Amino acid sequence: MVFSGGKDKEICIYRRVRLQISYFCAINASMNQLRISAVSYLNTFPFVYGIIESGFLTNFRLSLEVPSLCAEKLKNGDADISLVPVAALPEINRFHYISDFCIGAVGEVKTVLLLSKVPLNQITRIYLDFDSRTSVELVKVLARHHWHISPQWQNLKAGQAATGQDIESLVAIGDKTFEIRQHFPYVYDLAKAWISFTGLPFVFAAWVSREKLPDDVLSQFTRAIAFGISHKRECLEYFRDKLPGCNDCLSYLEHNISYDFDEKKKEGLNAFLSLIQITSPIPERSP
Repeated sequence: MVFSGGKDKEICIYRRVRLQISYFCAINASMNQLRISAVSYLNTFPFVYGIIESGFLTNFRLSLEVPSLCAEKLKNGDADISLVPVAALPEINRFHYISDFCIGAVGEVKTVLLLSKVPLNQITRIYLDFDSRTSVELVKVLARHHWHISPQWQNLKAGQAATGQDIESLVAIGDKTFEIRQHFPYVYDLAKAWISFTGLPFVFAAWVSREKLPDDVLSQFTRAIAFGISHKRECLEYFRDKLPGCNDCLSYLEHNISYDFDEKKKEGLNAFLSLIQITSPIPERSP
């Protein structure tokens, strides 16, 4: 339609200006979205449920990854908040803990395991599941300082840990452990071993940001996470089509995962970070 002038032309210009304003408002809202990177495991479903369903967060973009990619996204500036495997923290130049919650354990965790076809003192080679660097560093700390064994370490290929075939011993994490543990006669729970070694709880992942976030954003985020943790039963119903082969998922979330990021867990985390500097020191960065 062509407008030659007068009132019709004014209406056309008005509509074009409104469209432009709407466009730039949409672009600005997208740029200001809170970019959240989380893990797509059963033990993080309460976090995800709270973020999506609580209503406390509105302008956000949530991506679900394996733990190692959560750390990479934060380091590369592709996320504002990430649930970071704690072994990756020393490689992040600047970060802030932003929540009173974490993925932790005060006893058996059931989903971070050393699986073996031979007893501990007969293990010669351990395959490593690099979905999470924390489990890799934890088993190395335990091997050196607690079990006093010196196996060879070999990285698994992507997806190889899901089968466990033709492997004497491997570290496996996450939902796949519910299935593959039945193929190994010797099962060593890494959280339980850490607690036996140190007397401290263990933290596998913590909520972290690179920059200091506004107080209102932190409050909204914390309330969303707390909502998810206090609604575990509803969370499992929400994710019923994505649940792994776990006999009792609610019991696992309530008794094997400890979500409070309290002072004892922070003490355990600091002890672990100190030990991995001895066991697997991070190379000096080039100037």
